[in-house]
Amino acid sequence: MALFVRLLALALALALGPAATLAGPAKSPYQLVLQHSRLRGRQHGPNVCAVQKVIGTNRKYFTNCKQWYQRKICGKSTVISYECCPGYEKVPGEKGCPAALPLSNLYETLGVVGSTTTQLYTDRTEKLRPEMEGPGSFTIFAPSNEAWASLPAEVLDSLVSNVNIELLNALRYHMVGRRVLTDELKHGMTLTSMYQNSNIQIHHYPNGIVTVNCARLLKADHHATNGVVHLIDKVISTITNNIQQIIEIEDTFETLRAAVAASGLNTMLEGNGQYTLLAPTNEAFEKIPSETLNRILGDPEALRDLLNNHILKSAMCAEAIVAGLSVETLEGTTLEVGCSGDMLTINGKAIISNKDILATNGVIHYIDELLIPDSAKTLFELAAESDVSTAIDLFRQAGLGNHLSGGERLTLLAPLNSVFKDGTPPIDAHTRNLLRNHIIKDQLASKYLYHGQTLETLGGKKLRVFVYRNSLCIENSCIAAHDKRGRYGTLFTMDRVLTPPMGTVMDVLKGDNRFSMLVAAIQSAGLTETLNREGVYTVFAPTNEAFRALPPRERSRLLGDAKELANILKYHIGDEILVSGGIGALVRLKSLQGDKLEVSLKNNVVSVNKEPVAEPDIMATNGVVHVITNVLQPPANRPQERGDELADSALEIFKQASAFSRASQRSVRLAPVYQKLLERMKH
Repeated sequence: MALFVRLLALALALALGPAATLAGPAKSPYQLVLQHSRLRGRQHGPNVCAVQKVIGTNRKYFTNCKQWYQRKICGKSTVISYECCPGYEKVPGEKGCPAALPLSNLYETLGVVGSTTTQLYTDRTEKLRPEMEGPGSFTIFAPSNEAWASLPAEVLDSLVSNVNIELLNALRYHMVGRRVLTDELKHGMTLTSMYQNSNIQIHHYPNGIVTVNCARLLKADHHATNGVVHLIDKVISTITNNIQQIIEIEDTFETLRAAVAASGLNTMLEGNGQYTLLAPTNEAFEKIPSETLNRILGDPEALRDLLNNHILKSAMCAEAIVAGLSVETLEGTTLEVGCSGDMLTINGKAIISNKDILATNGVIHYIDELLIPDSAKTLFELAAESDVSTAIDLFRQAGLGNHLSGGERLTLLAPLNSVFKDGTPPIDAHTRNLLRNHIIKDQLASKYLYHGQTLETLGGKKLRVFVYRNSLCIENSCIAAHDKRGRYGTLFTMDRVLTPPMGTVMDVLKGDNRFSMLVAAIQSAGLTETLNREGVYTVFAPTNEAFRALPPRERSRLLGDAKELANILKYHIGDEILVSGGIGALVRLKSLQGDKLEVSLKNNVVSVNKEPVAEPDIMATNGVVHVITNVLQPPANRPQERGDELADSALEIFKQASAFSRASQRSVRLAPVYQKLLERMKH
């Protein structure tokens, strides 16, 4: 029985493959980056890692795939060098780094990893070296020699002037009383240091960067007989204040302090958690027009949105940013955080003046520009950042500005500037009324609009929503950009001036002299009631010139045969509303006659059955009218297609005859077939 179980286990292992037998715990982001560096360096021998060095600096990074191909860190060019991976060393005369570093105690390992200054300061204390050389299990986050050298002189002086208190405490704060390897360093965790059990903040980012109190881990997992050494790029210090306490004590946050108190966010900023506060300085608030600032500060909801737009959901140290990435704020907005050399950028602007101020519940970066979210803006303020300034000027000239800056729940349909490339209309009663019909009496979001929905405007009109495969339209105008939702209003950027419907299709045709012959034909064909009643029609309306272009005999025959005329006219009427913005490349639109119309759009020109439309999108309450300069012929009426149909019928009949000929009584069975062919030819 035991043998059977072992054989079964072996069979399962072989069936599942090597992954089932060799799979271990998932690698951490740091380990994945290190693995990639090993792969890039393996041509230089065993245990060689490719390292990217920023040109003109001493900054080095293990490389990931993206950085390898871009060869840039924070926009700065890098060069590739090849070094021994952590834990290995060269052997004279041999390729690569074949030898593992000999294990020694923590103190000696500090010298091996390039932290001889830490060794030196350890020697100066009376107690620490024996501890590092003795039995036990410890982790030390050892500052590099460059990290110690970059400390301000007054800080370094205060440490070395009292080595058995200040320096000893500083060094012990870099130590943990157990072995901690990188696979245990999780994002947002805290470790208890050997100095008064003070916390050390650990962040492990998806790009493989690991930070310790926002100091970057340079080389990790150097094993020692009594622990492990991680090399870091800064000397770290204890963290005592939370984010709210830092706001309270910094003079440059006077306005921010008042805003936080008014919004009630102080409770969150002094509580548990790990946040990033992009803290606007007094100068940042002073850059905002006083009218805008006073409006936001006096509006609790707008103020809360404003402040939440400066708070990220997790701690983000500057060292973690080596390229651009998108981060979400508590308000829900996405910010583009990047770097340019040593400067951090927000949405492409280098507005961070002081970075990595650590708090017990996160990190603070000072910024010199306010990040006002759309949700705290008026319609005027939303439009100022969009390509609709010409339309906004028209609304202002028409005396509608109070609607765009007040507290009404509205949606503004603002045409793009390019719509007015040939000039703007004069501000008269007609234009004012037209502009009022570009303002919807509700604050909408495009994602909730649906096909057939009606929207009421300030001008009293009912506008329809049309949802197509690749576009979302309101009457003849389609949304051209993502909507911007403000404090009270929403901005829809539209691709053309909207024209509200002015009566039924029949009313539109009767009111235009170009269609007098079409109107008469519709009346003769008995279709007047159809085009007057409620419905959804797309009418390709031939002009008088289109009817006159018909051969006189054909025109007389058509207009004299009510049945044939109705058939032709129904072929000009689609059974749904299709505006030009909803066409895409090609749409096959079913007509009331039964056959389909091929409607296409190329170079902003609408065509039906490959014939260009002279004027698209005349809106009616029960449809849309597109003006054409020719009379469309249904497929059955087109000579070529009728000939093709006859040929196809004949071919099918002769196929049947051939089949029959292979059977008995061929002559008897062929007779009805040939009779059928003769009858079709007569027609």
